This record gives sequence, structure tokens and C-alpha cells, in this order.
Amino acid sequence: MPSLNVSFTEEELEGVRAAAAAEGKSLKQYLHDLGVREMQRGLFVAGASEWAERLRGEFDDAFPDEVPPAERDGAAAA
Repeated sequence: MPSLNVSFTEEELEGVRAAAAAEGKSLKQYLHDLGVREMQRGLFVAGASEWAERLRGEFDDAFPDEVPPAERDGAAAA
């Protein structure tokens, strides 16, 4: 299984160890979970953005007063 060596300052490592302990995890498990969680967050945000873009026109039609003035006439915001 691939692994990774990560360098921290003493202060950073102290903070990461404290965060791992607060979650009841080993340092190795905490850092693993942190990376996986960030990857999943990125996928979620991308999916949510795509979903919002698909529905933007429907929302703008249903709530015309909520469309920002710069976008009402199709002009791009500066």
C-alpha cells in the first residue's frame, strides 16, 4: 500500500496530535481520514455546484426578484 511522509514544524505537529487525540484517533488514522474527508468534500461541492447550475434557470424564473441586477439582462457580473 502506498504511503507518504509528511513534514511538520514542532508547533504544527503538536496541533495535529492534539486534534487526533480529540477525535480519539491515532495520528496515522487522523491524517488518513483528513485526506479522504477532504477528497469527499471536494466531490460533494462539485456535485452540488453542478446541481445548482442545472436548476439556476428554474430558480430565476420562479424568483425573478432574487436574480442579481447585473445578471437580469444577461450581463456578466464585473
